[in-house]
Amino acid sequence: MSKIAIIGAGFSGLVLAKELSAFADVTVFEKARGVSGRMSTRYADTYQFDHGAQFFTAKTAAFQEFLQPLISQGVVAHWTPRFVEIDRNVITGERQWDENYPHYVGMPKMNQIAKHLAEGLTINLQTPVATIEKKADEWCLKDDAGGAQGCFDWVISTAPPVQSTALLPEIFTHHTALQKTRMSGCFSLMLGFAEPLPLSWDAALVMHADISWISVNSSKPGRPAGYSLLINSTNDWAEKHLDDDRAEVQDYLCSAVSKVIGHDVSQADHIALHGWRYANIGKQDGEPSLLDAENQLAACGDWCIQGRVEAGFTSAMHLADKLKEQL
Repeated sequence: MSKIAIIGAGFSGLVLAKELSAFADVTVFEKARGVSGRMSTRYADTYQFDHGAQFFTAKTAAFQEFLQPLISQGVVAHWTPRFVEIDRNVITGERQWDENYPHYVGMPKMNQIAKHLAEGLTINLQTPVATIEKKADEWCLKDDAGGAQGCFDWVISTAPPVQSTALLPEIFTHHTALQKTRMSGCFSLMLGFAEPLPLSWDAALVMHADISWISVNSSKPGRPAGYSLLINSTNDWAEKHLDDDRAEVQDYLCSAVSKVIGHDVSQADHIALHGWRYANIGKQDGEPSLLDAENQLAACGDWCIQGRVEAGFTSAMHLADKLKEQL
């Protein structure tokens, strides 16, 4: 049986590992303390925040089929918030999201999807892979402390393109394509309140402001009672301020949110900020995944297609199908 190393235990990495586990000996390496990547959840007291992906949709038959058992098992649920569009601080449109075009979330938290997919897989957490080196007919991995992490027939990176470029050797056929692929950043502001704010909506798309999204995270199904808001900055604003002092970024975003919703959020009981350096990417024109059969290297992720959860699934499945032919 071929030995495959998958770098990254985000959604794409886990879907790929699950799909290949019947065909190869698969080991997943993840630098963080847990699985999920950008489908993460943060906790604080009675508050819970999906501070990565807010929700996802399913347009393709393949992804819809993939979700059905997760829905049946209570791992995925529909979210039907009161949705509005806000221009600066004026509501310009509103509607109820419904079953006609389902929006999905993990249950009882977004990262539960990744935890469910991780069951039965071999995953080495807190193991950042720093280098891969060819020895004989295998790729041998070392962590950032120089420790050996085993040798494999195939190495696949599902890390963001900048990190994949640094990890995969230049002989990788798609190395140039990786170098040209750029993701944009985002800040996630997390606010917890002892009492609910008097908002007439649960989710808001914001235009002509430095924030792009506000959701009442506690309105999602299965969430704890603590009233929580999750705010995303725009990608453009984040790109200009990713290296700024975090306290200044937090204060600015609190002020920006307060102006949009008409309520001072600076007195929230809980305030936290997370910066995503690689959060989103526009629609791409290249292949859904990158395979180098000769060197037995590959890469995949939503960044091959577009910054969407479904795109991460599509990329992983595209690569899985091509790898099965090789295996």
